[in-house]
Amino acid sequence: MKLKITLLYLFLFAISIVQAQILPTFGNSRTGGSGMQFLKIAPDARSAAMSGAVVGLVNDASAMYWNPAGITSIDTGKVTAQFSNTRWFGNSQVNYGAVAFKAGKLSYVGINVMSLGFGDNKETTEFEPNGTGRNVLMGSTSIGVSFAKILTNNFSFGLQAKFAQEVIANVSLNNVLFDLGLTYNIGIKNARFGVTFTNFGLNVAPTGDVTILKMNNESAKSDFTPVSAPAIFRLGFAIDPICDGTNILTIAAQLNHPTDNNETLAAALEYSWKKILFARTGWEFGLDEDNNFPTVGFGVKLPRSFGNFGVDYGLISKSRIGNIHRIGLLFTIK
Repeated sequence: MKLKITLLYLFLFAISIVQAQILPTFGNSRTGGSGMQFLKIAPDARSAAMSGAVVGLVNDASAMYWNPAGITSIDTGKVTAQFSNTRWFGNSQVNYGAVAFKAGKLSYVGINVMSLGFGDNKETTEFEPNGTGRNVLMGSTSIGVSFAKILTNNFSFGLQAKFAQEVIANVSLNNVLFDLGLTYNIGIKNARFGVTFTNFGLNVAPTGDVTILKMNNESAKSDFTPVSAPAIFRLGFAIDPICDGTNILTIAAQLNHPTDNNETLAAALEYSWKKILFARTGWEFGLDEDNNFPTVGFGVKLPRSFGNFGVDYGLISKSRIGNIHRIGLLFTIK
């Protein structure tokens, strides 16, 4: 009991620091004010279909991205695994893999990896615009380890530590970041909410060197300005106004409070038939890049002899950059 109370106080203390020192700097358009933008790309199809309004209800392995406390609600046997692929714009792809399992009576542990790849990138310069014949390495990766614990019947707490890296040519940016999260079940029509603060860490400077071309010579630069991570505070709420065993309708709303851009508000619906078929939609308000229509998606979860197998699909249609497709696979092993 003392451990539970201590963890609760530590979380509330961390949130108070966030509110006192960080939140006043939020708001207004500060695009370009941080690096490692790939950390803001949602990796899973379910959240894509619901415009990201899942912090208060996430209950699968993608919780390690949205709210690490959510892994205490996974449809668990012994192990739950999730894999997803996102067809991002600019011929890039985001791949995500996560595994979560129960590590004790009330404790859960998870491991996840996310990568953003750009394929082959030909090197060009001012003097060789058609290419130098060399390729430029570009990519971003994060590796995270999560721990979550059920503190009471209604309250769960989660923490994640992750290593994030961005690489462009001979320059790399490496950082160690932390995510904090909690979930609380109010108990009325399965009403619950979640609070998270993600990508919390120190500013770090890139390492490596860049060759600067001039008309008469070349020079190298290896001294760079420290870069911050895109920290985000999220507050999400969900409720099931219909829940009769066969039909479940979930309504979700979420406030997103980033350090490097405007606040946004998301709302979403999810309908489930016998927890086998799922239909989802959502909308995020306040984006710089408007959607052509609400985000949409569907899911199928099939009981199998080894546990459960599920497939999710999500679609986001942007007015300028086009359609973004996400597909994910979910396995639960008894």
